[in-house]
Amino acid sequence: MIPEKLLKPYNPQDTEKRIYEAWETGGFFNPDNSNGTETYTIILPPPNVTGTLHLGHVLGATIQDIAIRFNRMNGKKALWIPGTDHAAIATQAKVEKDIMKKEGKSRHDLGREEMLKRINEFAKQSHDTIVSQLKVTGASCDWSREAFTLDDKRNLAVRTIFKQMYDDGLIYRGFRVVNWDPKGQTTISDDEIVYEERKATLYTFKYSKDFPIAISTSRPETKVGDTAVAVHPDDARYKDFIGKEYSFEFCGVPVTVKVIADKEVDPEFGTGALGVTPAHSQIDFMMAERHNLPIKQVINEYAKITVGDERILNKKTTDARTAIVEWLKSENLMIEEKEINQNVSTAERTGGIVEPLPKLQWFVAVNKEFTKNGHTTTLKDIMRSAVAEKKVEIMPSHFDKTYFHWIDNLKDWCISRQIWYGHRIPVWYKGEEVYCGIDAPEGVDWKQDEDTLDTWFSSGLWTFSTMGWPTDIKDLKVFHPTNLLVTAYEILFFWVARMIMMTGYALDQVPFKKVLITGIVRDQKGVKFSKSLGNGIDPIDMADKFGMDATRLTLVLGTAPGTDMKVSEDKIKGNRNFGNKLWNITRFILTSLEDYTDGEATTPEDIKIMGDHYQFLIDITKDIGEYRYHLASEKIYHYIWHTIADVIIEESKTILTGDNKTSRQHVLATLLRNSITVLHPFMPFITEELWALLPKSVKMSDNMLIVQKWPVQA
Repeated sequence: MIPEKLLKPYNPQDTEKRIYEAWETGGFFNPDNSNGTETYTIILPPPNVTGTLHLGHVLGATIQDIAIRFNRMNGKKALWIPGTDHAAIATQAKVEKDIMKKEGKSRHDLGREEMLKRINEFAKQSHDTIVSQLKVTGASCDWSREAFTLDDKRNLAVRTIFKQMYDDGLIYRGFRVVNWDPKGQTTISDDEIVYEERKATLYTFKYSKDFPIAISTSRPETKVGDTAVAVHPDDARYKDFIGKEYSFEFCGVPVTVKVIADKEVDPEFGTGALGVTPAHSQIDFMMAERHNLPIKQVINEYAKITVGDERILNKKTTDARTAIVEWLKSENLMIEEKEINQNVSTAERTGGIVEPLPKLQWFVAVNKEFTKNGHTTTLKDIMRSAVAEKKVEIMPSHFDKTYFHWIDNLKDWCISRQIWYGHRIPVWYKGEEVYCGIDAPEGVDWKQDEDTLDTWFSSGLWTFSTMGWPTDIKDLKVFHPTNLLVTAYEILFFWVARMIMMTGYALDQVPFKKVLITGIVRDQKGVKFSKSLGNGIDPIDMADKFGMDATRLTLVLGTAPGTDMKVSEDKIKGNRNFGNKLWNITRFILTSLEDYTDGEATTPEDIKIMGDHYQFLIDITKDIGEYRYHLASEKIYHYIWHTIADVIIEESKTILTGDNKTSRQHVLATLLRNSITVLHPFMPFITEELWALLPKSVKMSDNMLIVQKWPVQA
């Protein structure tokens, strides 16, 4: 008797939610319920609580779920820990913007306590949406172990490691030029800068009529803060001027510069002479340290000029630039104006133009030597050696070069942020006393540092903080290091590298053994999805229309790791048709097996089919085990559609009426069982539904498919 369900078309909307709830209720996501001895662990890259999941998130979740389901079916204790990221700057900026729009109030109008209450409410709503969406994707995460980067356990981990690094001299407070976001009113890291190519003007001029050297800059407004002019020591044009000092008025501002020789100067750029503005350029600041130059701040936190007369005082930098250019021309000091293309630094979260400013901030020293477990190293060495020695394998391997290039150019990491949402820096002050601790100091009059930590600081602890470090390390002993991290290439540096750094420092381990880099999901024309273009595809809408199985298969089918992919609604619709094909194949085969109990392949044709089938299983098992999901899914797709449906079933229609019926029934039963099993990691819902409809003579076990044994040894 054919199950009644199979007589109707497959309906993912009536199936997927019910099946996910059955998996959850059955406790199949929790490895504590597994009899396996070998472990396999993934930690979910935590989505930001700033909105909802997009197709890129679903791609990552699908790849991780394939890995977890495959290893679970291979008898391992498979743990996938889920979680979300508080994404401090992005979340606070979003809530601030909404409050300003609806109520016309700033965070300062509300005060710290009320502002944090509003942000937490928003983050909770967003978290709940993200979790429900992850469940829609079929993500078989262990929800009993869910974490949040700003919850109490993670906060303890952050304070503990901050204290350890502070005591080891790896965290320090220093006065340096940092990236300042005037719009967000906070520092940001180099990695949170988005470079936008814009047209700009390169101005060549002299400071004054008596000054002997012409300089070139695209920011003449900063020249009121110059304290030196730097030339290359081998540049014959300027040798006679090195060491001399000149004083003059520049647009009404008294300026004194010293001509210095520095090998970092490019003699080919502009005039080969560089106006040095130590307070408003990180490169110039380092040059000032080398040459003991004074540092003169002339731009404030709101990107306004703080010196001069009415022409430039309190003017925005762009307006001051216009005024200074007019003054240079009126004084006949302008030599040349040339249009150039320039990469302008903008803040990723707010879009504000970044202004380099000298600030007293907290930093992580990446080049400082320290000794741990009898071994002397640096944080930079930890990051480099993990990948160089293949303790961490990045896939595809060509990303190694990009990774090493980033590390080679890495400067000390500014970790303090001037926002309220996030992990508060665990440092307290009382007069001249400074106290750093996991808990607040005893006594009165201690004032905690107002700043919070860069989100990537807490995210850097993610693999081990989610396993209970530093107090409850039961999971840590069993499941760490993790096996796989799946992430997009744009956060290879400021998350992947920092996890390697922080885990190496805290545990003397790597956080994961392999990193699988995904590409960017684009529209059918190859354009990146964006709200402004209106070309986005909502994955939850696609699940409602065509089923999540079809969406998942579309995202992995034929697209190699690290490669951008084009996705359209038509592609997803096409893969829904594949699900329908599988449904129809199952109906035909079960109809053919109504009198079947057991058997074996006895004819030469059937023996060959079985031999080819097992070779197919070995091939795709190797592909999945080596993370070639794009190849495995393609092979499974073509095998089911073009080998089973187009060839074997067509041939079977005649064979099933002859003397070799039992042999062919055995072939069809085996092919159906194994095909549903190996397709399960890719299309978990329809395969689980079909598994429940198979008679015992076909599936040979009443357990749900999610914990069935993989048909060949991995």
